[in-house]
Amino acid sequence: MAPSFAVLARRAAAALATAAVLGAAAAPAAFADSAAPAAAPSPSPAKLPAGLYGATSPEYDGVWRQSLALLAQDTVGLRPAASAVDWLTGQQCADGSFAAFRADPAKPCAAKTMRDTNQTGAAVQALAALGGHGDAVKKAVGWLKSVQNKDGGWSSMAGSASDANSTSVVIGALVAAGEKPAAVTSEEGGKSPFDALLTFQLGCRAKSAERGAFAFQPKDGALAPNADATAAAALGALGEGFVVTPAGKDTVTPVRPLTCKDGADSQGDDGKGKGSADAGARKVAAGGADAYLVAQLDANGQHLLSAMPGAEDQPDVGNTADTVLALAAGAHGAAAQKPLKWLEQHAADWAKQNGPAAYAQLVLAAHATGTDPRAFGGTDLVAALNATGPAPAAGQKQGKSADAKDTEDSGSGMGIWWVVGVGLAVGAGIGFLLSGRKKKNAL
Repeated sequence: MAPSFAVLARRAAAALATAAVLGAAAAPAAFADSAAPAAAPSPSPAKLPAGLYGATSPEYDGVWRQSLALLAQDTVGLRPAASAVDWLTGQQCADGSFAAFRADPAKPCAAKTMRDTNQTGAAVQALAALGGHGDAVKKAVGWLKSVQNKDGGWSSMAGSASDANSTSVVIGALVAAGEKPAAVTSEEGGKSPFDALLTFQLGCRAKSAERGAFAFQPKDGALAPNADATAAAALGALGEGFVVTPAGKDTVTPVRPLTCKDGADSQGDDGKGKGSADAGARKVAAGGADAYLVAQLDANGQHLLSAMPGAEDQPDVGNTADTVLALAAGAHGAAAQKPLKWLEQHAADWAKQNGPAAYAQLVLAAHATGTDPRAFGGTDLVAALNATGPAPAAGQKQGKSADAKDTEDSGSGMGIWWVVGVGLAVGAGIGFLLSGRKKKNAL
């Protein structure tokens, strides 16, 4: 958020925009080894549905970008337009799931409808934050539980192998809905999402420069570091979604790499990510992930690099924003300031090209650091986001005054992935991470 979490995902906003350009690469990463079912025809930009944010085809990212946009508006105290909320709720299938886009919501979802855990997780986080959609959230969570894998995790598409990004987006959704992820266990294996997530972390048997990183998912039994998955998993391990409690620049909690001794790290890990998944171990895992991300930032001028073939030397703006979220969630406010400043100087054109999800991702990064999103490197991110769709309702969000919002942004707030599995394979991640959750009472 995931997605550009996360993240959202989630970790999937810019990724989805890129995916639309790349054609075959547009399917979620979880589809990499299997044929994807045909998607429903999407409208031309000139015939986009009323209430939808963005001017490009919603075929691959409609629900994702809408969810991020609504969540970002809610985070800054705005009440989204009723038409925008209605569009999102109208996309839900009868079984509770969401696909990326349904051209004709009046028709029931068919067996071939491409239901997606990332889109569903993002929608849950947005609708839970907005309030008043308890039935839709409950049905969506029920569907997510029904497609949980034996290892406790999720893939983007039900039936595929679990991946770190999708699992993290769903964790954010569960917490947003008031669930306790540690108690959501697989029916067959009895594993929780945290059990699955920690298996993707590179431990003490990895090269020292790779320790603490997370892989998207194993390939031929091996784990390879993936910055997008790492940022998403750092949020997921802490039970965070896309809206994290702000960590100001004076928050200087040290970033601690995994501590290895005699081949085992401080999680009690055997070096293959098979350690304990209790709260203490998850905090250590998140810290190790943050340390890996900080090392990557320091090596590349305070931004992450793209994993897209042919663009490996280019900045990855979305994943850099996800990293700001991850660092803020870990109370590393001071460490988050350097990549934040880089975003303020370089992200405006990227957001303009990638539309509502990208603007929303930057709004969430600003919120996470106590920064004013209306004066972000000379750009009013909120106004730019609002201009991509129906204008928010007049006045502040009910029950939250402007003064209260200012206080929240300056130090206390609500708890957010995304990252998102879609487009992960090409590394253009969009925020994972979403969650209007009340707080991690339930981990």
